[in-house]
Order: sequence, then C-alpha cells, then structure tokens
Amino acid sequence: MEQAGYSIKQGKHIAFKSKDQKKFIRLRSLGERYTEEEIKAIICGEKPIVNRKKATEKSQIHINLLVDIQAKLQAGKGAGYERWAKIFNLKQMAQTINFLTENKLLSYEELEKKAQTSTVNLNKLLAQIKVIEKRMTETSNLKTHIINYSKTRDIYIAYHKAGYSKKFYDEHATDLILHKAAKTAFDELEDKKIPTVKALQKEYSELLSEKKKVYVKYHSIKKEMKDILTAKANVDRLLGENISEKEKEKYKEQR
Repeated sequence: MEQAGYSIKQGKHIAFKSKDQKKFIRLRSLGERYTEEEIKAIICGEKPIVNRKKATEKSQIHINLLVDIQAKLQAGKGAGYERWAKIFNLKQMAQTINFLTENKLLSYEELEKKAQTSTVNLNKLLAQIKVIEKRMTETSNLKTHIINYSKTRDIYIAYHKAGYSKKFYDEHATDLILHKAAKTAFDELEDKKIPTVKALQKEYSELLSEKKKVYVKYHSIKKEMKDILTAKANVDRLLGENISEKEKEKYKEQR
C-alpha cells in the first residue's frame, strides 16, 4: 500500500489514505471482506480471493431480455442470429421488443412464467365452455323429449288399448319409438322430476349468455397466449435456437 502511494495508520483498526485524501479510511468500513484478519488470511492463502464482479453477476438471477436482444441485433453475427434471420425480420423483432416492454416481461423467467400461466388459464376457460355446452345439449335434448312425449302420448295409449298389436306398431313405429325414448330419458333424471319446457328454455338461454361471456374471455386469453408464445419463440431463436431445458436454467442463473 505504501509503495502505491498510500499512508498507513496503525492502531486498533488499520486505516489508510491516498495522497489526494484528507481523512483516513478504516479497512473495516469497506465491509467484512476487508478486515485485517480477512486480508491476512487471503495473503497467507487460507481464503480465496472473491471476484466481486462475478459474485454480483451471479446474484442477478433475472435476465434483462431487452438488453440481450438489442446486443444480439447490434452484433449481427453468430449462428443463432443467422438461423433466426432466415425465418424472421427486424420488424417482427421490433414487435417482440414492444410486446415485452408493454407487458413488463423483462426477464426470461417472467416470460416463461407468463406463457405457462396463459396456457393454464386458456385450458380452464376451455374446460368451462365444455361444461356449459354439455349442459346446453342435455337441456335441449330433454326439451325435445318432453315435446315428443306430449305429441305421441295419445298414440301410445291407443297402442296399449290395441293390446300392443304388431300391426298397430308397424303403422306408428316412428311415434312409438320417440315415445319410448322420451320415457327412458325421464327415467334417467336424477330427481325423476320432469321440468317444464318453459323452465328448460330459460335455463338454455342463461347458459347461452354465460357461454358468450366466457368465449369473450377465451378469445382474449387465446390472443394473449399466442402473442406470448410468439414472443418467447422469437427470443428463444434469437438468443439461442434449440436451447435445452438444462441450458435455459443455466442461462437464467448465470446471466
């Protein structure tokens, strides 16, 4: 330190100052890695020298995608860039950068998480739509059975009075089949209570309205997912096409 032009002040705590400084600076004030004991241990080879820059870089788990993307575009070289350039253009990459900025997806980890979340949300909405559609079909079919039963009731009574005549059945087969199908559907109802056509029409209308609302959300999430997956694909191809999962994890930890 003296050879480098520093003045050394011995005491309870070692302090030093350069020729341009007015006050001495204690080693301890620089942090725990700069105590007299730590420095002696490093000089004696008992402890390794820590590269503060590398330690800081490793602590920064999040990747600034915008910085990485812009650096790659400015470099304009490398196998990854060349492969990407054959498929995409700068306009598409500009759209990707705008999308990432507007949605505050400034790290690969956040982008990946957003892609997974949008996919899960889309699947949930799709499952909800299927449940609604299933109930709409059940409601519509039950309404049809009620109407058919009402229309064929007199024919079935006549068939019963005719002693279930084969000739009568052949002449009214279609109506009798519809009547039997309606009775089977009624028997399969959980509470055995047959709703009115009016009640079924009301339920169907409510289900249709709910389906339309869910579909609005579905199309919105679907577009969002498409945009996110497109942006993620562009980033993957530009920063490292065909990156393995292990390499992506390493990239996230070390950038």
